[in-house]
Amino acid sequence: MPVIKYVQANGLIVEADVPFGSSVMQGAVDHMVEGIVAECGGACSCATCAVHVDEAWVSLVGEACDLERDMLEGIGIQGANSRLSCQIEITSELDGLVVAVPA
Repeated sequence: MPVIKYVQANGLIVEADVPFGSSVMQGAVDHMVEGIVAECGGACSCATCAVHVDEAWVSLVGEACDLERDMLEGIGIQGANSRLSCQIEITSELDGLVVAVPA
């Protein structure tokens, strides 16, 4: 099971085993990562699961789609490494992924 590292806004790091096929958001919710609210439950409609993907992982995670970018811009978060964690599916390639939760 891949391990995802969540860097919370307070600097604490939560390392979580997240099952294949799940999402970075679900892993955060299951492990009570502070700052990931996930109000819409992963439907890409609330932006309460925004994260910044560590630069070393951006190419593997991929870019946000247009809808995702619009949601992020709506809450004032921009950048090539900004994503909604509900839209990042866990694969074996993402073992060790590091994401930061914005303040």
